[in-house]
Amino acid sequence: MKSSVKYLTVVRHAKSSWDYPNLTDHARPLNDRGLRDAPRMAQLYAAEVDQPDLVISSTAVRAKETAGYFIDALSVNKSLIQYTERLYHAGPQEILSVLSEAPLDSKHVMIVGHNPGFTSFVNRMTGERFDNIPTCGVAVIRLRLNAWKEIRMGIGQLDQYYYPKGDLGKHRI
Repeated sequence: MKSSVKYLTVVRHAKSSWDYPNLTDHARPLNDRGLRDAPRMAQLYAAEVDQPDLVISSTAVRAKETAGYFIDALSVNKSLIQYTERLYHAGPQEILSVLSEAPLDSKHVMIVGHNPGFTSFVNRMTGERFDNIPTCGVAVIRLRLNAWKEIRMGIGQLDQYYYPKGDLGKHRI
């Protein structure tokens, strides 16, 4: 059977605040730059890419806030959003495990989470060599597979890459 094309969007959370020393790492919100970059990146992304069938976000406050901007810009139905602690500082294998559980009918999944796991995951999935996906960086990966349970490292192709500043990506704002 010929594999179908699926898309995976990997979003690193926007810049977080260190202004509240009494907060746990998990509870840190976005800082001013994150609050500026997240809605701008979400709007750019929404203008270029089809809406995902499923959004899976880390439960960390900064990831949930970032996901919220993308969800709003894309008008994603709230029933298509999942939050999981498993993406909180997840490494590549745990990210792969989370994705392998996506519903069969999902053609486009978005995940929102953290480095260093997200950069390592994108590199291993696509063969790219990013030193660091910056805060609010977005990588869209094209995959050939019939079901998410078939996902494995090395089968993706980087389709699009967005980031808030710099000249190395396909798109910048």
